[in-house]
Amino acid sequence: MGSDFAGLLTQLKIRSGLTFAELAARSFTTRSTVHRYCSGATLPKDYAVVVTIATVCGATPAELTELARLWTSAQDLAPPPRPGPARGPTPGPAPPGLGAWPGLRTAVLMTALSLVTLLITGADTALSGAGTSAVAVNGAVSAVRGDDRWTWYPSKVSPAEFGVTMNSNTGAMPGFRVGTVRFWDSRTRWADLEPAPGRFAWDALDRLVTGARSARLPALFVFGGTPGWAAPAGPKSLYTDESRTSPPDDLADWDAFVAAVAARYRGEIAAYELWDTANDSHFYSGSVSTLVAMTQRAARIVRAVDPAATIVCPSLGHLSDPDGLRFLTRFAQLGGYQACDVVGLKLRQRPAGEPPEVMLTEVATAQRVLHDNGVGDPMWNTGPDFDVANQPPVPSAQATAYAARFFLVGLYGLAQGLQRSYAYSWGGANLPIVLQVEGEAPTPAALAIDRIQQWVLGTAIRGCGHGPAVGLPDQVWECDFVAGGATRVIRWSTAGAVVTPAVPGQHTIEQLDGPTAAIEPGRSVAVSGQPVLIEAS
Repeated sequence: MGSDFAGLLTQLKIRSGLTFAELAARSFTTRSTVHRYCSGATLPKDYAVVVTIATVCGATPAELTELARLWTSAQDLAPPPRPGPARGPTPGPAPPGLGAWPGLRTAVLMTALSLVTLLITGADTALSGAGTSAVAVNGAVSAVRGDDRWTWYPSKVSPAEFGVTMNSNTGAMPGFRVGTVRFWDSRTRWADLEPAPGRFAWDALDRLVTGARSARLPALFVFGGTPGWAAPAGPKSLYTDESRTSPPDDLADWDAFVAAVAARYRGEIAAYELWDTANDSHFYSGSVSTLVAMTQRAARIVRAVDPAATIVCPSLGHLSDPDGLRFLTRFAQLGGYQACDVVGLKLRQRPAGEPPEVMLTEVATAQRVLHDNGVGDPMWNTGPDFDVANQPPVPSAQATAYAARFFLVGLYGLAQGLQRSYAYSWGGANLPIVLQVEGEAPTPAALAIDRIQQWVLGTAIRGCGHGPAVGLPDQVWECDFVAGGATRVIRWSTAGAVVTPAVPGQHTIEQLDGPTAAIEPGRSVAVSGQPVLIEAS
């Protein structure tokens, strides 16, 4: 049946006269993805993606219905995925096939046919409505508009989606729950680790790697900060270590340093970010072409030494500015992302006191640029722009809400390929939102991050949405999870206290700071800027 599905999709593609690239552009996916579907190499996870592609090809209602039947039948015949090389955290077990639950296969077929009916009648505005752009990513369909939603088959929430950047080099780890740590503001820049050619000072990085290993936290190491000896005429960076923003005069020095780091920490550092904030002259002042060359060389070296390590391309920010987007576009056009496993982004609020949800605009912008240039890698948010340290403090209650919602925004962005977020930062005090000063207790903001993880780890996320698209007021957001057959809904507001509709089957509500209370079925739910957890049967 899988070959029958691929055969019909291929017939539609040939009849349309569109190339794979043209079809990908019009259906908001990638050329390779469409090719895999038509060749039968991959079966789409979400029938909504099939509807989008087939409609672009000019499929008739009868053909859409037949595609739904063939796609659903093929689910039971699809072989389990083949394990690939290790890349970051080990994924959870794959969900059982449709045949594992009686009646589910029929339900899926009915869902697929319902999508067909909605599209034919014009009722599905999320796919065909005027003024709405449907974006298909990782099997989810997200409408890019003022209110939106996405839904997919429940996907296990990974601890690695909750990261922090370290602002300490003692080796101490956070005193609250996190899933991964990132080494940058920890005296581990290139200039710190190689103060003279071939002479290394590993102590700080050794302490951090040992601390992360003891806490069983995957570590992300960040390259950056060219030593003065490697680029003596280069502009000085923001830091007091005499580092330069320019690339080294001789890229052989770069190669040697990358090889030394990868060899020393093979199997202990899980991922490498190949430069920090590379489209900001405070961190990198070389050309895009040189950065691409450095990326390609470093990726080859790390993979040769430590094949299990994840390669994160240089992180890029200023995604709301034309110059920042031009840099991102050029890096993609020159093939920089072909060397990496992950796209590094610097998402920001302007200023830090803005709601975290504004970052989703930059996620959508980055995803669009990457898509237009044939890049389909997952994205990691590795932090804000350089000026975060100069932002005024965020009031305590607001800081608590924003810290929790920073990671909820990360989960919301899963539908557009945002797979991991690193809060900035741990250990320091001079920041708009302080999580924990080393040697002191975690702040309420840090405890809120811990509580969000208590709510979602061990669950599977099945969708998020906000506003009328999910039957809520404009300023209300929610994400929906399943755990052991029960439902968990996290809901919050971006504009003060709001009364929202009941969650079907609701029985308890838990506040971010701990109190849990019974809630009557059918009773409306009051939410505010601090997320609440609504549990339902």
